[in-house]
Amino acid sequence: MEAFLLEIICCPLTHQSLRIADETQLTQAAVMSSKPVSAGLVRQDGRILYPIRDGIPLLAPEEGIPLS
Repeated sequence: MEAFLLEIICCPLTHQSLRIADETQLTQAAVMSSKPVSAGLVRQDGRILYPIRDGIPLLAPEEGIPLS
């Protein structure tokens, strides 16, 4: 993901900034969603991950995956 995009996109619900998910968060998201998650963006508070599919961040509220 391009760095400049991370500066302008945000969580659609809380408007918190987003950052690239690490491996632990991707694993948690895969468990919570029962689908493989190879890339994603995590909300600043670390509670929601938005998956990235085919290079496109899915920022619709219903796409958010809660993290424990």
